[in-house]
Amino acid sequence: MINKLRRKFVLLSLGALVLLLAFIVSGILFLNYRSLTREADEVLSLLSKNQGVFPEFGEAPFDWIPHGMSQELPFESRFFSVLVNSKGRVLAAETGSIAAVDAQTAREYAASALKRSAVRGFIDDYRYVRVSESGLTRVTFLDCGRKLAMARNFAIFSLVMSLAGFAIIAAVVIFVSGRFTRPVAESYEKQKRFITDASHEIKTPLTIISANVDVLKMDMGENDGLDEIQRQSKRLTELTNDLVYLSRMEEAGNKPQMIDFPISEVVSGAATPFASIAASKKIDYTVSVQPLLSMKGDERSISQLVSILLDNAMKYTPEGGRAEMKLERQGRRLNLTVTNTTASPIAPDDLRHLFERFYRPDASRNSETGGHGIGLSMAEAIVTAHGGKISAKAPESTAFQITVVFPG
Repeated sequence: MINKLRRKFVLLSLGALVLLLAFIVSGILFLNYRSLTREADEVLSLLSKNQGVFPEFGEAPFDWIPHGMSQELPFESRFFSVLVNSKGRVLAAETGSIAAVDAQTAREYAASALKRSAVRGFIDDYRYVRVSESGLTRVTFLDCGRKLAMARNFAIFSLVMSLAGFAIIAAVVIFVSGRFTRPVAESYEKQKRFITDASHEIKTPLTIISANVDVLKMDMGENDGLDEIQRQSKRLTELTNDLVYLSRMEEAGNKPQMIDFPISEVVSGAATPFASIAASKKIDYTVSVQPLLSMKGDERSISQLVSILLDNAMKYTPEGGRAEMKLERQGRRLNLTVTNTTASPIAPDDLRHLFERFYRPDASRNSETGGHGIGLSMAEAIVTAHGGKISAKAPESTAFQITVVFPG
């Protein structure tokens, strides 16, 4: 349980860290890319308004440069443009401001841009814009290769630094998680020790009470009060035994011995005694066990698991209802399913708490069913000790199903 709590703490912490880093890095990269494209579009807009070239210098040569851009913009920009008519025929290709693109290559880029529905975008490392000019179409391209390369390098650097930071923080979280869970672990160990010690101490007076009741019965004969004392004494003895068993099952160093055994025979054998209980309540009881199945585990614990699940089903199945147990192999896993009808629907909130100790979804029926609310906790401990998973659901409004999945 403590290891599970520690894993949850680590996973939640690291999950939150991943989301935070992803949000920050993706936000920075997005803003960087938006800034790059916005600046390129401003330059392309300026070129498109002046027939694919920068305006000529006058007395104030830099008045037309967009605010925030370098006054060296006309000298450091590499661009070209292509003018085409309505039929797509190239009338002119201006490539004097770029050395890497000749007239033929410019025509090919223009043809690619004209095929696209978007009036602006990227083709390779060139940002383009398509505008109308005196009944013709001019496609202007701006070389963004250097800025795109810087953006890519920045993205790689950000990713590497984020991974490095994640690794460092993950190591710190894993180290610190032990200290955070230590008080819980100590409290849990004290709780288990108290349960075990108290259970052993309670057993002695319960044995004495039961023996004295037997003596009184011999002297006084049958008596309703003595019968009730004996019944409650037996119930308390069963509860203390269950608590000791559950405490031992949850101890890390007290796992059951795992050996191969025929689970089909064990499940069938454990399910047989419940046929008489079902008959007394007129319950339609069916058992479907796939033959010749085996698994690695503790035979006694699995038998007890089946008894717990079927006992729970019989207690809460109304007279004339239906209960079914099924064991089958699905792929490499073994599925054990117990389904029964219920007198009333089970709330979704109850399903989330069914495996907690002493939890009862219908407290008004405590005296009627005679349970302690600890059976499903024991079932979960047995399943967990065997590396399996147990879950509960209500497939219908008046039906309840518990599914146990064991690794094959």
